[in-house]
Amino acid sequence: MKIGTFKLSNNLVLAPMAGVTDRPFRQLCKQLGAGMAVSEMVSSNSLLWGSKKTQRRANHEGEVEPRIVQIMGVDPEMMAEAARFNVNNGAQIIDINMGCPAKKVCNVMAGSALLQNEPLVTEILEAVVSAVPVPVTLKIRTGWDRENRNAINIARIAEQSGIQALAVHGRTRACGYKGDAEYDTIRAVKQSVCIPVIANGDITTPEKARHVLDYTGADGLMIGRAAQGRPWIFREINHFLTTGEKLPESDVEEIRDILLSHLDNLYSFYGEYTGVRMARKHISWYSKRQHGGAAFRNAVNKAETIEQQLAMTKDFFERLANDKREGLAA
Repeated sequence: MKIGTFKLSNNLVLAPMAGVTDRPFRQLCKQLGAGMAVSEMVSSNSLLWGSKKTQRRANHEGEVEPRIVQIMGVDPEMMAEAARFNVNNGAQIIDINMGCPAKKVCNVMAGSALLQNEPLVTEILEAVVSAVPVPVTLKIRTGWDRENRNAINIARIAEQSGIQALAVHGRTRACGYKGDAEYDTIRAVKQSVCIPVIANGDITTPEKARHVLDYTGADGLMIGRAAQGRPWIFREINHFLTTGEKLPESDVEEIRDILLSHLDNLYSFYGEYTGVRMARKHISWYSKRQHGGAAFRNAVNKAETIEQQLAMTKDFFERLANDKREGLAA
């Protein structure tokens, strides 16, 4: 799959997720098979550009190309300026957020709320595309609610405005993350435009990935929540799509090693105070489906230092590994 001049190593994309897809997580998912990873959304509000939090969100040092930053806002000129700012700071692709369903975003008419205003969508897309010399992509939902599905209209506007790839989450804003993804709508979108279309929503297994590609005709897949605590899902899907065979399940030792490497990167990126707190959600995700995981999460979430958090995590996974070895021996 190509986006502008960038030819991706495969057609699997890590979805932008607020508070999740920071540089350490993007790097990890790329190492484990994602062809592209999108940053957390960055507000187009110029007053926020200088904040430490915003600078971290757009930090791509040492990251495998292409470096892609997602921007969010409602004012065409501010969005254009935000795109220029991020390109000047190393972004190689600009992604526009018109898919976020969060109330605090939609209440200011940003994110998926923009789908209600097609003329404004056109203004924003044209302003951003004309502002920067790099590819611009767009992420949307299928519409505002079930009575107002306009993904096909938005897709055509996007293509006419110069958008070079379109990601579609197969739910309306009103659906949030409930119900099943609408692959029929994604299929209709793909049939209505010539630009690459990336299907998003409920892609949780290699078999589901194959089904979604075949059914929708999409050029690529975007994976979000299924990668939380399971970043190797990209490797599994890529192998299945390439060979038709499933990789064996990751064992406890590999999960431990991936997690510890992830934690080390988080601590280096954020420092101790924020790093420990950012690590809590990831540790919780990695420990799900593991024996004794609930009690472990309850305890480790109280750790205040790197030393405590690491020691508890190593001890938990060592117990799991010992239990496994004893089970095999028996």
